[in-house]
Amino acid sequence: MLDPTRAQERAAALVDRARRAGADAADAAYHGEASESIQVRLGQLEDVERSESENVSLRVFVGKASASIGSSDLSDEALDELAARAVAMARLAPDDDYAGLAPEDLLARGPLPALDLIDPAEPGPAALRERAAAVEDAARAVAGVTNSEGGGAAAGRGVFALATSHGFVGGYETSSHSLSVSVVAGEGAGMQRDWDGRSARHLADLASAEEIGLSAAERAVRRLNPGKLASGQMPVVFDPRVGGSLVGHLLGAMAGSAIARKASFLVGRDGEQLFDSAITILDDPHRRRGLRSKPFDGEGLATAPRALVEQGRLTGWLMNSAAARQLGGRPTGHAARGGGGAPGISASNTHIAPGSVSPAQLMADIADGVYVTELIGQGVNGVTGDYSRGASGYRIVNGKIAGPVAEFTVAGNLIDMFRALSAANDLEWHRAVNVPTLRIDGMMIAGD
Repeated sequence: MLDPTRAQERAAALVDRARRAGADAADAAYHGEASESIQVRLGQLEDVERSESENVSLRVFVGKASASIGSSDLSDEALDELAARAVAMARLAPDDDYAGLAPEDLLARGPLPALDLIDPAEPGPAALRERAAAVEDAARAVAGVTNSEGGGAAAGRGVFALATSHGFVGGYETSSHSLSVSVVAGEGAGMQRDWDGRSARHLADLASAEEIGLSAAERAVRRLNPGKLASGQMPVVFDPRVGGSLVGHLLGAMAGSAIARKASFLVGRDGEQLFDSAITILDDPHRRRGLRSKPFDGEGLATAPRALVEQGRLTGWLMNSAAARQLGGRPTGHAARGGGGAPGISASNTHIAPGSVSPAQLMADIADGVYVTELIGQGVNGVTGDYSRGASGYRIVNGKIAGPVAEFTVAGNLIDMFRALSAANDLEWHRAVNVPTLRIDGMMIAGD
């Protein structure tokens, strides 16, 4: 099933069907996936899952009107009907001055960049079970761990292909490996849980079961007997595991579609000095073995590395073709294709460049602050930038991490938070969004 050449042929054939059905232009995307996962709890096999899927999505244009449709039935009869139905829908749709395929002169041409996204190793169920058991065993061996929510291991492969009626046909294959565990420490009402996990394109890049299990267990045990925080204004330090969410809010606000709708707190701030000049944020779709690496975007445009924030200054928006037409710009290679519908907008492998000081140095002058290791809820207003989320973590007392604290809220406004943000030098590379330890002064804490 997962053959990139066959996937490209399927996408191209669907575009041909759409043209024969009366479309003026069309593009088609193919997604194929196969995965296997094993879940172990308390040393016993709990769940085995194997899934395989393939689906296509078709977008057609009739004049200035368009329609999108998808299907998991890839028989010839079903695809003929799919194409005819899409064209009929487009003929009934209203005109859209911004609809259309990507500019032909920006399409990815020539050999695609080699990104090393496929690992030839395909572990079977026995190997996955062994890894799941090993990560749970490592976590349960830590003193203070009293129960387990299970260890899991998974592996999969995927294929994406895209074809357009103005000459683009391309596809690529990916692999994935993951390992995770969640455990409980303590007893009764004082129990605390935590987890850890990793994902990678290649098995060789995955952290060991022992490392992941130990990390999850130590996190859970350290959370026992949490105290309360007094309400007030104080410095907040974000663990790298949660700090990436701040970049996520930035990326959502940089989407050209949000800017065009005036539904972003960054409207009118293009080119503005948003962060301190020490902060640079990079997007790299060509990172070898990256979790979001891709040789072309969801419209067939070439992708390229880019500084999203350079020395603190915002460099522009993330745009697919529709957003670029609305904003009078050029698409940036950030179109994203899901299971159906028009392309969305997404960044790829994103990171904040590391600072020049260690995490210990970053917080050395904090007399009274908080180190956040978990964020709860979705209290972020993308239009105003107002930020308020439940949190847990540890007190910082005289520059040192002290006892655990829980049930408090951190609040501010993202514009003010970005201006006050500083970064340590401990950047790691095992997520799609990677950040070092981050510090933001002057946030409001709502505690006891």
